Amino acid sequence: MDLVADLHTHSVSSGHAYSTVLEIARAAQVKGLAMVAITDHGPAMPGGPHAYHFGNLAAIPRRIYDVEILCGAEVNVLDQAGNVDLPVERLRTLDIVLAGLHTYCFPEGSVEDNTAGMIAAMRNPFIDIIVHPGNPEFKVNPEKIVKAAADIGIAIEINNSSLTISRAGSMCYCQKIADLAKKYGALVSIGSDSHIALSVGEFTVAAELVVAAGINPEQVICTSAERVHQYLAARRAKRPK
Repeated sequence: MDLVADLHTHSVSSGHAYSTVLEIARAAQVKGLAMVAITDHGPAMPGGPHAYHFGNLAAIPRRIYDVEILCGAEVNVLDQAGNVDLPVERLRTLDIVLAGLHTYCFPEGSVEDNTAGMIAAMRNPFIDIIVHPGNPEFKVNPEKIVKAAADIGIAIEINNSSLTISRAGSMCYCQKIADLAKKYGALVSIGSDSHIALSVGEFTVAAELVVAAGINPEQVICTSAERVHQYLAARRAKRPK
């Protein structure tokens, strides 16, 4: 499977990542990527940038080292109602918005609580991708999660970092989510979740899992820049004016 867009990367602005936007763009070029999204954490994350940071992303060129740059955020889901840590007026200006459940941001809850929060976030038309739903720290009902994603038309992520250096124990949960994505025809994003430029475009384990699950390449949104733009346009068409 040819993956040309890394839609989940972090710069030094996230507070716990270690590369600049220029370093991420250069790494993307070296890896042969056509597109990379800069998706720093929202302000509820310890050490994360102030909301004003996301208002100034217009300063970043949309092409660096001949790589298309999407300026976005990985917002934090805050509660079972699916509220996130950036207001709509900020979300509206971003090229791409990821959302996930994170330590220190989402209250510890039951499987039902976690599932409710994730599905509520899916229903937010300003959110484009639900990230690392296989995180064992926040166990969810995978059948409900994937079916909801398929019904809503939002992509769910298979996160390469979860399967390699972070979120120990994710593999079995991610395998289940991938199998269910195949079953329900849910859209899938494969992201590096890079926190240092060296791991930009690293998809190997996640891509192998997706292929093993028999997921149709047409379900994977990051196989071409055109496919990413088509997907994001479809998400924007669902937003209130």
